[in-house]
Amino acid sequence: MSHSGKRALVIAHEPDGPAGQIEVRLVQRGFDVDTHIVTHNYDEPNVASPWPDFSEYDVILPMGSVRSVTRKDEIDSWIYRELELLREAHEAGTPILGVCFGGQLLADALGGSVEVAPVTELGWFEIEATRGDNNPAGPGPWKEWHHDRFTPPPVAQLLAVTEHASQLFRLGQTVGTQFHPEVDQNHVTAWLSACDDDYLSEHGVNRETILADMIAHEERNTAQCHAFVDWFLDRVAFPTGTKEKMTV
Repeated sequence: MSHSGKRALVIAHEPDGPAGQIEVRLVQRGFDVDTHIVTHNYDEPNVASPWPDFSEYDVILPMGSVRSVTRKDEIDSWIYRELELLREAHEAGTPILGVCFGGQLLADALGGSVEVAPVTELGWFEIEATRGDNNPAGPGPWKEWHHDRFTPPPVAQLLAVTEHASQLFRLGQTVGTQFHPEVDQNHVTAWLSACDDDYLSEHGVNRETILADMIAHEERNTAQCHAFVDWFLDRVAFPTGTKEKMTV
């Protein structure tokens, strides 16, 4: 399948937050993918690159971040503008897939909310369908690494949860996840390089175990990530029967 001529914009809030296996699948599906890195220095979270024109893209993908939507004052040079740009893209009908912090941004931008989670989810967790509905992502387990959680916009469909957090919502052509479908060894290694040992031990984990778990889950996770991207493209972004349908 291809999507000739389609462009995707990945919003990486730090250099080690790219779209990973999501991007791999988008490229396999024929997309040209651009990555916009918002901030380049962990010590300067409010020094941001100018935003690209979202209207030039067919799909927008805001990714994770070490920052928190609950502390907007630390990133006020760019967070409010990003929320505005995402809201405008959603209202224009541009498909959006937001991951973790990106999912939280979408919830906040579209009428939901974000709060500090009572429990930090750091590891691999199965996610469950809500109200007996179908969970299009499948149970996983999926990689979690978050300290906050979102409440979806009131009119959104909440599709999957864990005990402590909403995990997947859909509102029209917009989807937000709390879990990280995109991860692979390179991705997690980059995250770990930005963590100190005290932080990891505080949360009851260590870098060796995190990396070993990633290696153990990688093949299965890559397959489920690609299937999730296919669901997003074929059922949400460009459903069959629309003028933009996928071509074989």
